[in-house]
Amino acid sequence: MRAGATMIPVPSGVKVWLATGRTDMRKGFPGLSLMVQEALKRDPMCGHLFVFRGRGGGLIKVIWHDGQGACLFTKKLERGRFIWPPAADGTVVITPAQLGYLLEGIDWRMPQKTWRPTSAG
Repeated sequence: MRAGATMIPVPSGVKVWLATGRTDMRKGFPGLSLMVQEALKRDPMCGHLFVFRGRGGGLIKVIWHDGQGACLFTKKLERGRFIWPPAADGTVVITPAQLGYLLEGIDWRMPQKTWRPTSAG
């Protein structure tokens, strides 16, 4: 995936839920869907995205039901770790833009804007 590219076309109105804490990354769609139902108290088929991170921090899985079927996306960072909220935070909702930062390995909590002058000189 090239820099700045997102792997999921997030429709407007869709929420992105982070499952705080650690998740067993051996789980596939059925196991992660059960976690969404039991731990997050949400419907995994509702069209929202649910993001899980493994113990080491370098692997995430995203489940999404697009209205036609269930999707399971996985991303593994070559270096570094995905920035993740502590388990004490419970569930966290982020924006699709923050998901884009997260997928690029950027701290989605405080991305830095660059200032550009409006005129030369």
